Order: sequence, then C-alpha cells, then structure tokens
Amino acid sequence: MNDVLDQNRSSAFSKLFGTRQATLPRGITSVCSAHPLVIEAALRRAAKDGCMVLIEATCNQVNQDGGYTGMTPAAFRRFIEGVAAAVAFPLGSIIFGGDHLGPNPWKKLSAEEAMVRAEAMVAAYVEAGFEKLHLDTSMGCAREPVALDDELTAERAARLAKVAEETARRLGQRPPVYIIGTEVPPPGGATHAIAEIEVTDPGAALKTLDVHASAFERAGVASAMDRVIGIVVQPGVEFGNANVVLYRPDRARGLASTLSRMPGLLFEAHSTDYQTVGELSALVDDGFAILKVGPGLTFALREALYGLDAIRHTLDGGSVSLHAEMEAIMLSQPRHWADHYTGSKDELRLQRHFSYSDRIRYYWPDKEATSAVDVLIAALPDPIPETLISQYLARVYPDVVTGHVAPRARDLCLAAIDAALAPYSAATSVPQ
Repeated sequence: MNDVLDQNRSSAFSKLFGTRQATLPRGITSVCSAHPLVIEAALRRAAKDGCMVLIEATCNQVNQDGGYTGMTPAAFRRFIEGVAAAVAFPLGSIIFGGDHLGPNPWKKLSAEEAMVRAEAMVAAYVEAGFEKLHLDTSMGCAREPVALDDELTAERAARLAKVAEETARRLGQRPPVYIIGTEVPPPGGATHAIAEIEVTDPGAALKTLDVHASAFERAGVASAMDRVIGIVVQPGVEFGNANVVLYRPDRARGLASTLSRMPGLLFEAHSTDYQTVGELSALVDDGFAILKVGPGLTFALREALYGLDAIRHTLDGGSVSLHAEMEAIMLSQPRHWADHYTGSKDELRLQRHFSYSDRIRYYWPDKEATSAVDVLIAALPDPIPETLISQYLARVYPDVVTGHVAPRARDLCLAAIDAALAPYSAATSVPQ
C-alpha cells in the first residue's frame, strides 16, 4: 500500500510541479485566501521550508466578473505576484490554482446560462496562467436538485475541461492539471453543527473516476484525463460554525485503499482547517496529499487582531474597539453571513465574530474595516509589552519571548497565521 501511495504521489506531483522541484514532498498545502497578510505568511513559510507554495482562488472569490474580492483571475495573479515581490519570493515557486470552478456563483440561473458563465471563468483562469484547476460541477442550478448525479456532474466537468484545453492550446501554453470529484464539500465549511461526517464509499470514488473518463472521452478531451492528478472525496473531515470533526483513519481505511486501483492519482482533502498535526499527518499518510486550508488562516488573523485590540484598550482604556467597528460593518452589510448563521440574537452575534466558518473574512477588504485595522496598528507601541502579548496573544507568545518574533503588531499577525500553517508544514514535509 505504501509503495502504491509513493508511486501515485510521485506521478501526481511530477505533473503538478513539472521540472521545478527535484525532491517531491509527501504532500502540499493549498492556501485558499485572498488576504494579503495570509498570502505573505504563506510565502514566508514556504521560503523557510524551501518548498513551492500552492495558492488557490475560489470561484466566488475571483472570477471574470470580479467575485467578492473585485478581482479577475489576472488581477488575482498580479496581486499575488506583488506580495511575492515585496518579500523577494521567487515567482517560479508559486503554483496558481482555481478552486470549485464551475457554475456555483451563478447557480440561481438556468443550468445552461450558469455553465456558459462557468466556461468563461475557466477560460479566464487559464488565460491568467493558472496551472491547477479543480472542476466542481456537482451543484444543481435553477430548478435542479441541490446535488447532481455523477453522470451529469462528469459531463459538465468535461465541458469545462474542453474549454481549458482549447484555451491553453490557443495560447500555446502548458495545459493545466485537474482535480475532479462528485462528493465535494461546500466551500468554506458546513453551516450547521455536525457530529460525524459520512466517509465517501470506496465504490463511489472508483465510479467517479470511471464516469469522468467516459465523459472526457465523449467531449473529445480524453488526453486531459492523463493530467487529472486527484479526486475530491470526503474522508470524514469537516468544520461547522462551532465544532470540528477530526480525521479518523480507521473510518477511511477502505477509501484510502482504492488509490491502489487509481494509478497516478491522489486524494484532495477539503475543509482540513483546524485539524491537528496528528490528523493532518494521518491524512497525508493515507493518500490525501493535497490539504486545503482557508478559513482557519483568517481565523488565526482575526484572533491576533482582536488580541491586539484588547492590548490597545488595556493601554489607553478609551478607544473604540475593533470588535464594535466590525460588528457595525457586518450588520450594515449582512449578505456574507445572513444565510450561513442561525440562532438567537446573541448566538448570531457570537457567530459573526468567532465562528470557525469565519465569515468575517469577507469584510476585511472593506474600506472601513481596513481603516480600522490601520488605526489599531498605528496606535500600538513598538515594542508591545511582552506581558500583554502573553495575556492576549498566547498563540505566538513563546516565539516572542525567545526572540523569533518581534513584539510589533504586524509581525504578531504574521506569526499567528504562521502558527496555523505550521501543522500543515509538518504534515506535508519529507522527514529528514
């Protein structure tokens, strides 16, 4: 089994990395975020580890219409390249990926109209040089079931793959690699309390591969299946607003064993946020070699910002809190959280700020929020007293007291994000 996983990992990562990395890792972290501090922390972590970094944009976040970030795929790439230039990170060590590419942003429209827009989005991603595309057509559109059957999902994925292949050919560039799947967790985590998640049936995983191979052949892009490097399945990992379901290898043993019948393929694990290093390592051991994380990183950033806000209040005693400013912004613009949080007035207030789903991450780019954060950071002393860092930023205090992190606001934010990335680094790196 281990020999098969090693062969699959080597084949899949060779297709993903090309000739850019001689020593292949055990796994790779997929950073799904558009926050500049998260991107900077991810690049700094990759530089420290001496590895490549995979950064992915999601369909709702970045698309030809701008998404909720206001960025097209080309603009997102320029944004990442700008952060990389600022920290002297080599552009050749960045892999750009597109996540959940499909009709999801337009699922309230008819299926055909949504798919036409999804085709335009996929073309825009390829034109911008994105190398890894997760094709996600599993959701129903207007007047369709919420979840589609495997055959229709595969047919629509093949349709998008054909657009990607034709776009790459037209531009004369290396065609992308693909992630496929029909049992795809919702972007950003579950919206309800969860006790246990049903693991993908091994037979369903094998069927996913078969129906996609047939659909790609019918669409005239059979060769694209050679560049499918992974399948999204459910290993029993998820997080909701208030709890996390940790990975249990015993429950996924049958699923993991199917990789021996899928030459050259890996599993891609979504919603791995908040798993411990033990669970993340076990996932990689079992063939889930691509670990996606997003909300967990901005959750760590929010913790740091609120900790810094508490320090400011302790020092001056009279400032308006960042918490109160963010609450006002979210109440005035409820569209990013209203359909995702439920409960009493107090429960909703708690979720707006402290949910594992971290819907507050949608509001940090807001001009008022950006201004509030800038004012907060400017108001803090340099250095910030270590005793207050111990009180309010326990996640990073050990690195401050040992001199590895400067007691400055921005450095502390980056350190908090890096602390959330560290378990992924440990899980995916090759033991020395």
